[in-house]
Amino acid sequence: MVWGVTIHAHSRDSASIRDVAKLANVSHQTVSRVLNGHPNVRPATRQRVLDAVAELRFRPNRAARMLATNRSYTVGVLMTASHAYYGPSSVMSAIEDAARDSGYSVLLARPRDTEVAEFSAAVDHLIHEGVEGIVVVAPQIRAAEAMMTLREPVPVVMIQCEVADPGLSVDNEVGGELAAQHLWELGHRRIALVAGPADWSESGARTRGFERFLASVGAQPVAAAGGDWSSMSGYNAFGHLADTAFTGVFCANDQMALGFIHAAFDHGINVPTGLSVVGFDDVPEAAHYLPPLTTIHQDFDVLGRRAVDRLLSAMQQDANAATDEAFSLRPQLIVRKSTIPPVLNPPSALGSP
Repeated sequence: MVWGVTIHAHSRDSASIRDVAKLANVSHQTVSRVLNGHPNVRPATRQRVLDAVAELRFRPNRAARMLATNRSYTVGVLMTASHAYYGPSSVMSAIEDAARDSGYSVLLARPRDTEVAEFSAAVDHLIHEGVEGIVVVAPQIRAAEAMMTLREPVPVVMIQCEVADPGLSVDNEVGGELAAQHLWELGHRRIALVAGPADWSESGARTRGFERFLASVGAQPVAAAGGDWSSMSGYNAFGHLADTAFTGVFCANDQMALGFIHAAFDHGINVPTGLSVVGFDDVPEAAHYLPPLTTIHQDFDVLGRRAVDRLLSAMQQDANAATDEAFSLRPQLIVRKSTIPPVLNPPSALGSP
């Protein structure tokens, strides 16, 4: 009885690995193997240790762990895109969750531009901080090319970079095809495009897929404009297209679609009765746009976790890991109320009386 009271009283403040071992009735070496993810531990024993860890609210001392194992249990993330963008920020969140679930902390570095020297400096910073591997989130074409010129002393995986590893990206070309196919099958024959920035590989892939489907049915976009992913650029894109007659439009992300819908409203055009709009990303707010937005869904959580799994496998030199994840993730069409069959033939130009 006294023994049990001693453990529980101690656990509320600073339980040690030996306290966990006593409660689980195992050696402290076994506790260490469980905490470090060692595979050679029987499931029942592993669960007993985890139950003891939870009961004692044990928190391993990171410094002691590093000294004992000569490891930092830290992975680096090198990100070139702003947190203001939904895709990169969602991927970053998924990476952090997956790393934490595997017992790792995350250190972020952000190059100031896409020059090779900036990438090298950012990577050097992460290496200096002792990271065991690096996940690179570099959706810009130039950024990916700069990163691929470097040779680093730790494993590196690149996410959202189709030229580096298609297994760690969403198939954006398929997404563009799905958008075009949806509008075509609704009966739209005059379809416009609002593309993303030209220096992002995702933007180019979405445009290629969109145009490829239209070409397969003997059509092409009746007009095109570009944006920078922001809602304001989508709003401005409407002005560039307003002199063209079209009944449907594919905007390469949801934020631009939001701005485009706003501009249409300001020009007296109702979505969807006067114009159908498709976005891309399926941001949480897309279901609450007016009208709720038809869009292309990407599973960023799976993407981030796959990247961490791939990195940990490389760190452990597991050549057989992730062989079932060689293919890029397929996005999904989410149909909401911003798209319907064309109600009327388009006027000579949108906004015309």
